[in-house]
Amino acid sequence: MTDQSFHIVFALFANLTQLDFTGPHQVFSRMPGAKISLASATGGSVKTEGGIAFSSLHKLADIEACDMICVPGGYGVTEAMADPEFIGQVTRLAKGARFVTSVCNGSLALGACGLLKGRRAACHWAWRDMLGAFGAIADEGRVVRDGHIITGGGVTAGIDFALTVVAEVVGADAAQGIQLVLEYAPAPPFNAGRPDLAPAHILAQVQANLDKSMPARRAAVRAVAEAMKP
Repeated sequence: MTDQSFHIVFALFANLTQLDFTGPHQVFSRMPGAKISLASATGGSVKTEGGIAFSSLHKLADIEACDMICVPGGYGVTEAMADPEFIGQVTRLAKGARFVTSVCNGSLALGACGLLKGRRAACHWAWRDMLGAFGAIADEGRVVRDGHIITGGGVTAGIDFALTVVAEVVGADAAQGIQLVLEYAPAPPFNAGRPDLAPAHILAQVQANLDKSMPARRAAVRAVAEAMKP
C-alpha cells in the first residue's frame, strides 16, 4: 500500500453508459490514496444514455496532469470521437499518465487519439472489430493490458479492470478487500453474457437493435481514421 496520491481522471461525454465509469469509480473510491476527478470537454454536466445526469464536472483542459485517465463507452462515443477538444485533451493527459485506460467501446476513443496503434485492446463485442481501423489489435479479453494501456471489455468488465489496477497500484490484498466489501461475486441468473453463450434468438434480437446505430458508428470511425492518416 502507499500513502501517495493517485490521481484518476474519468473523461466523460454526453450519452455515455454510466456503469462504464460508476462501476470502476466505486472500486477506485475505496482505493487508498485515490483522488478522482470527473471531467468533460466543456465541464458543467453530462447526461448518460439512461438519463442520469452528472454535474459539477471539471473541464479537461483545466486538469494539468493525472496518473490514470479512463474513457468510458456508450452510444455517445460516436460524437466524442469527432470532438477535437475531447480527443485533444484526452491525448494530452494520456501522454503523461502512468495508465491509459478505457471501458467498453471507450477504447474507440483511445484509438481516435492515436493511442492504440499496434496495441492489443478490449472493446464491447458489438464494436470490437472497429478497433482495427485505428491500427489496434482487437482482443476478446475482459481486461487486456498492453504496456501502460489497460482496456476493459463491455460494461461490467469495468469492475474487473478497476480491481486489476488497484492490485497494481496498492497491492492484491487491497484489491481483494475492496472486492469483498463490495461483495463482488457475480452469479448471474442467465448464462447469456457473451454472443457465444446467449441463445440464438436473444443474440438476434440484441444484434438487430445494435444494428440501428452501427452505420453511423462505422462512418464515424472511418472518417476519424482517414483524417489521422499522414
